[in-house]
Amino acid sequence: MPKFIFMLTHHDLTVPNAIDVFKEIRDNGVTHIGFKDVGLPMKKLRALVNLMRESGKTIFLEVVSETEKEALRSAKRSLELRVDYLIGGTYVEKIQGILQDRIRFMPYIGEVAGHPCELRGTIEEIVRDAERVEGLGVDGINLLAYRHHGDSEQLIASVKRAVSIPLIVAGSINSFDRIKRVTNLGVWGFTIGSAIFEKKFVPQGDLSDQITAVLKAIQ
Repeated sequence: MPKFIFMLTHHDLTVPNAIDVFKEIRDNGVTHIGFKDVGLPMKKLRALVNLMRESGKTIFLEVVSETEKEALRSAKRSLELRVDYLIGGTYVEKIQGILQDRIRFMPYIGEVAGHPCELRGTIEEIVRDAERVEGLGVDGINLLAYRHHGDSEQLIASVKRAVSIPLIVAGSINSFDRIKRVTNLGVWGFTIGSAIFEKKFVPQGDLSDQITAVLKAIQ
């Protein structure tokens, strides 16, 4: 069963009321929760992470910043916040130099550009990059499969065959069909943020209803 990582994010930004949202959903069974490196000031992120830690959650920080300076700053902040996983980011070796194996790191692969992020390149090029970052000793891969203009399931399957490290599928999982597909492909985990806030799973339900529906879909 894959890990469902609920992202407190909408359109690749941490939502401004992330603390209130977390308080609303923290007791509904979701154990893995994350946020982006853009959208909230550090003071509020500290408060958010403290609440997550007190609630026993596994915490993910996803780097979507495009510039090297901002990405490396976010890596340093992940250490200060003491998150469990840093995911995303494309400056792999430099981020590894900052983290020094103190936080598990699962970077993007392929050419990632724009905001919200898009994945570019052929499947073959993305697979080669997956093999490259595995060779660098990362803990896993964060794959923007549904942000790629191609066969997303073929991309997932190809990357999964090529590497032996855990694979997260992130971005644009907005239907039960896509949840079923990534589950059947045997990924380690997947993230959902915007689709929860847009109530794609239970149109008349609240945020907790959306999360409960996703959890049931993978059981």
